[in-house]
Amino acid sequence: MKYLVISLMILFGWQATAQKQAYEIFTPRGQKVSYEELMQAALNKDVVLFGELHNNPICHWLQLELALDLHAQLNDDTGRSLVLGAEMFERDGQIILDEYLQGMISARNFEGQSRLWPNYVTDYKPLVEMARENGLPFFATNIPRRYASMVAGSGFEALDSLDRQARQWIAPLPVPYDPQLPGYKAMLNMGGMGHEPNENLPKSQAIKDATMAHFILENAPDGALFLHYHGTYHSNNYEGIYWYLKEYQPGVEIVTIASVEQEDVDELEESHLGLADFILVIPRTMTKTY
Repeated sequence: MKYLVISLMILFGWQATAQKQAYEIFTPRGQKVSYEELMQAALNKDVVLFGELHNNPICHWLQLELALDLHAQLNDDTGRSLVLGAEMFERDGQIILDEYLQGMISARNFEGQSRLWPNYVTDYKPLVEMARENGLPFFATNIPRRYASMVAGSGFEALDSLDRQARQWIAPLPVPYDPQLPGYKAMLNMGGMGHEPNENLPKSQAIKDATMAHFILENAPDGALFLHYHGTYHSNNYEGIYWYLKEYQPGVEIVTIASVEQEDVDELEESHLGLADFILVIPRTMTKTY
């Protein structure tokens, strides 16, 4: 019996130390918080900016779980509505997205005629289907990529040649722009060593950020909570979309979520402090969706 008890103690002790954490959530100062605390903070805001790592399954799973939980809680407790939106859908494709959400066209036609990201089926389709099943609006917020490419090549001035119909898919021109924001400054040398700084590269990022912020605000009904999905770089350090939301509507209440990968998820690395209101930390070894 003595040896059995010792064996069980060793077994249970090994199981405790072998438990793997899929993620942890931290405050800007590095304190651990629960998913419930994140959700409660989100419920009290106008906009939730969920910054993702595009190929990380934990990000995509929590995006869906947060949408489901917020929808249930808003309906049960507040009478407020949930609105979804994403970088992964370009503004000129809204009519096709709406037709699918309203049951007017098949999934085959929607997916065949929309410019969907290659990882749509695994990573973003569950979000669209959740919206469709619950009758929630889902907004395409990003600038059509052809126009972002124009800015990357020739600056904001390239957009002046667009006609009125094309401009309806972009934030109102001219867009405010602060080239001194650290995130934009860091993009200047992304061409690598030996390349001249490309001042239009951060401008192409800015026109995406401005457009997403504009269409978040334009499509958020009074009293609604807008949950927006995008690459984490678009809102890290309270820049990007966050900066434009505050520029366009200073009183808007926002909560930001950043996503990072670390070797050890038990403590927030110093370089990740202050990234967002909540920092989602995921093991670097987490499998990827592509």
